[in-house]
Amino acid sequence: MRITPKKLILALSVALLLVACGKEPPAPVERIRAIKTITVEERASGQVRKYSGVVEPVDKSSLSFEVAGNVKDVNVDVGEEITKDQVIATLDTQTFELDVEAAQANLRRARAQLTEKEAEYNRYRTVNEESPGAVSQSSVDQAQAAFESARENVSYAVSQLNLTKRDLKKTELKAPFDGVIAKRHVEPFFEVKRGDPIFDVFIEAAMDVATSIPETDIEGIYLGQSCDIVFPSDPGQVFKGVVSEIGRMAESANAFPVKVNILTSDPNLRPGMTAELSFQITEAGFQKAFLVPVSALSPGAEPKRGYVFVYDKATSTVQRMAVRGLGAVVGNQIMITEGLEGGEIIAIAGVSFLEDGQKVKLMQPADAEGQ
Repeated sequence: MRITPKKLILALSVALLLVACGKEPPAPVERIRAIKTITVEERASGQVRKYSGVVEPVDKSSLSFEVAGNVKDVNVDVGEEITKDQVIATLDTQTFELDVEAAQANLRRARAQLTEKEAEYNRYRTVNEESPGAVSQSSVDQAQAAFESARENVSYAVSQLNLTKRDLKKTELKAPFDGVIAKRHVEPFFEVKRGDPIFDVFIEAAMDVATSIPETDIEGIYLGQSCDIVFPSDPGQVFKGVVSEIGRMAESANAFPVKVNILTSDPNLRPGMTAELSFQITEAGFQKAFLVPVSALSPGAEPKRGYVFVYDKATSTVQRMAVRGLGAVVGNQIMITEGLEGGEIIAIAGVSFLEDGQKVKLMQPADAEGQ
């Protein structure tokens, strides 16, 4: 029988198919889902309240001379940067130099008197030792007292000279740290007293926002509380802040002074700028809660109940956790009052595709960009 090429190809195909059917199929490759997560940490208790504030430098100081005098030179102006130990102003030194010369003269006189009194005392003592009774004991005692008094006068004169030299050095006002001049209070030829403000300076890096919280809300503010800060100059950028100081005495309009440290440094932030602070205020009847993205929540069968998936580092799996007390939605976040303790790592995307105990991996930055 003649075998045509078509029949040969068909026979080979059947043979290959039979051989392939005789092998076991390859094991399926396990696909581990990458999840996007956050750490539960932001406390939310109550309602969002907004307050206006003013930017202030964290480290600021009013500089003054430690001696009185006439201002000779003012070397810096408002807005200028200064470095530590830079001479930024001086007083006229003529009077201080004359004081130093006078103190030096007094010291020379005191030393001369000391030499004279020491010689007189030694003469009386020597005579009394060589010829007892030649000089009365009272004369020896008086000479000794005069010698000791002269020695004390020298010590005093030395101290006075050191003080005048110190005052002469204090005619130079030096910057105590690297910073910026915020305000200038004097001009050349001004007569200033000790302690009069000469400059207000601040460190540019760290900034606070000073605000006032009404007495009806102050119980909801606590040290370390976080808040959002927005500046009218750039309303699209939100800065994070944390409460660093809370006043214990109400000021005008029964409001308490509060300071919030701006956690993100920005060279565009300057003292005196206005800011808007957004707080979660604790009120009576509100329980401790946490803000989590709405996308992290899987709805439950009952109202105000749902589930989140918590990442377990030890097993690289997610565990389905029930949460309750779902509250108001703030932006794209929702308040949860029961089921979370803080510190949990929860999935915030694709939760509808997750299962309890499913093995996952944390999404890397490159994975996140592709989402």
